[in-house]
Amino acid sequence: MQLRYNFRLYPTPGQRQTLAQAFGCARVVFNDGLRVRTDAHAAGLPYISDGDLSKRVITEAKKIPERSWLGEVSAVVLQQALADLNKAYRNFFDSVTGKRKGPKVAPPRFRSKRDNRQAIRFTKNARFSITPGGKLRLPKIGDVTVRWSRALPAEPSCVTVAKDAAGRYFASFVVEVAEQPLLMAEPEAGIDLGLSAFAVLSNGRKIDSPRFLRRADKKLKRLQRALSRKAKGSNNRAKARLAVARQHAKVADTRREFHHQLSTKLIRENQAIYVEDLAVAGLARTRLAKSVHDAGWSAFVGMLEYKARLYGRVFHRIDRWFPSSKLCSACGALAASMPLNVRQWECPCGAVHDRDVNAAINILAAGRADRLNASGAQVRPGPAPAQREEAGSLRGAA
Repeated sequence: MQLRYNFRLYPTPGQRQTLAQAFGCARVVFNDGLRVRTDAHAAGLPYISDGDLSKRVITEAKKIPERSWLGEVSAVVLQQALADLNKAYRNFFDSVTGKRKGPKVAPPRFRSKRDNRQAIRFTKNARFSITPGGKLRLPKIGDVTVRWSRALPAEPSCVTVAKDAAGRYFASFVVEVAEQPLLMAEPEAGIDLGLSAFAVLSNGRKIDSPRFLRRADKKLKRLQRALSRKAKGSNNRAKARLAVARQHAKVADTRREFHHQLSTKLIRENQAIYVEDLAVAGLARTRLAKSVHDAGWSAFVGMLEYKARLYGRVFHRIDRWFPSSKLCSACGALAASMPLNVRQWECPCGAVHDRDVNAAINILAAGRADRLNASGAQVRPGPAPAQREEAGSLRGAA
């Protein structure tokens, strides 16, 4: 499987200027290609092939004075920018025709030099390398200092150099990594993700929500108020914008570190992990949007998924409509309703449930059923028949 390894870069002032030029050239090629295809579509002309587009916006463009500076950067950078445009078009077409599952993909948009992230990509054809002194050698840029936090497990197939909104530079290497199965573990865990507790395990363990954004809210408000007072286009406004971006980057880095540590710990301790397929996009449009974004469930679940594959563990998502909170884990009875303010409830069978722990136990049972029930046998207790007054309730209102 392929993994990305990210490392911080520390380019010199001259290298920063050269990187800025490369970012700009890649952006111009992307926008030129998008403009050519957009104009051709508006004129009713056939779709321009990838090869013809490359000739027009790279090969022929270098010969005209207005685009002669494209020859000052690596040709691989320009080709990769055009490859990103072609991939964006393929994703859009596949989404329109139904070949691509999930939310609809919008058509490509023009890139701006004011985007929060600027990036270029070098493949093996660019002949980038790591010097004996540990620096990253990039064509037409030079040897860039890298802060190596760990060694690369194999030779990278490509590297992406990116600059974020906080002005930091990173190198992201794509490396082919073999699976590294861990020793068999007995426990299996169902995980219920939430806001009051970040995660509740089926064994009753609760992991508190760090709420990194909420904790930094006071400082962010002060920095954003200072930014709003600065005159547009002034140097002081640029400094204030950078201070806000750095604070947001600090929050994002801390959250990512928390996700990595927790996901690694859960994968090492459990042979199988079962989680609920949450509708994060829908929850992010409610009054809980800020807390939902602060939790970062999607990133955390994504880490669990790829680490389970890397270490030979089982990972499974439960249907988001499964009523994990309303279903009694003892007898299988389904409660008529379960408002969010109800944190503990008693089933008619006499069992008293903590809402989140009960949901995690049900997620574990549902995951085992989906995993083991290949022949269609009944593995978990079926839900009780719905009452007549429940027929019009929302699906999965847990």
